[in-house]
Amino acid sequence: MKKLLIVGAGGFGRELYIWASQHPDCGRAWELAGFLDDNPQALQAFGSFAPVLPLAGHVVDPANLYLCGLGLPPVKEKLLQPLLAAGANFLTFIHPRALVGDRVKLGRGVVLCPGAIASADITLGDFVMLNLHVTIGHDASIGDWSTLSAHCDVTGRVQVADRVFMGSRISIIPGLSVGSGATLGAGAVVIRDVPAGVTVVGNPARIL
Repeated sequence: MKKLLIVGAGGFGRELYIWASQHPDCGRAWELAGFLDDNPQALQAFGSFAPVLPLAGHVVDPANLYLCGLGLPPVKEKLLQPLLAAGANFLTFIHPRALVGDRVKLGRGVVLCPGAIASADITLGDFVMLNLHVTIGHDASIGDWSTLSAHCDVTGRVQVADRVFMGSRISIIPGLSVGSGATLGAGAVVIRDVPAGVTVVGNPARIL
């Protein structure tokens, strides 16, 4: 049976471990083998419930599967690139309580957490993460490495570029675009296009 390793033993990684344990493939197609993280004490405060193996110098085993348990887009990209270059096989993970509609294209290493909804005619790029109860409307796209925190509402035809980070409870009205590397602060209500590389906050969202 394949072993599944989660990259990152922080808060999201610990959540992902629980959700992976609830997946019907756990114990059938793969087994949870622990975490890759360079902090060997990462789980000490939580009873050391799973092994924590060093990420630095990790030798990729083609028999293993990997999950990304990291949230911040630059951190995801920096830490996963060496694993990808070594041939790591990253799982696209859909929790049983996530909903995926018709003609939805999912990239490599995508993670859909419980309650996430990808409705119809959507593209999610590589290593996109949709946290709890994120909703993606029809004809929307989310670029590589982007992270959407819990309860975000991305409505129809919204185009989100690569490496975008959204805090919790973001709302974006239909048809807008969000540029590469932008950060949307928690609770922002986006009513106009967001340029690349900026941070926006508030209702309505404004550039800091």
